[in-house]
Amino acid sequence: MRLLHNYHYAAAMALFCIGLYTVIVRRNIIKKLIGLNIMETSVFFFYISLGYLDGGVAPIHAGSADPARMVNPIPQALILTGIVVALSVTALALSMVILLYRQYGTLDVDRLMREEEPAAEGAAGEGEGGA
Repeated sequence: MRLLHNYHYAAAMALFCIGLYTVIVRRNIIKKLIGLNIMETSVFFFYISLGYLDGGVAPIHAGSADPARMVNPIPQALILTGIVVALSVTALALSMVILLYRQYGTLDVDRLMREEEPAAEGAAGEGEGGA
């Protein structure tokens, strides 16, 4: 019965697990970014649900408002800041994905790692041979 009362915590955990699964299993970088965004959203949802108060009112002292029933506005303000940061990180990551695709022609992590190995070995070999 306690789980039914805290269903929003279970939903946030399920969303986080879905996002984590996507980040770990998928090979496409854009799909990994989508999984990362799902994880961020689940954290935002969890944090906002911590500030939820059943029957709560806005934190405005007007007349006979009971301070015990007022909702805490701090989590909402922090999450607004977190959303802006997450949006900025996503925009930066997508711009880097575009550059990766232009450079290598693929967004598959395995292919990108295979294409980088010979270049890394060649650069290491040049440094050793000159000594």
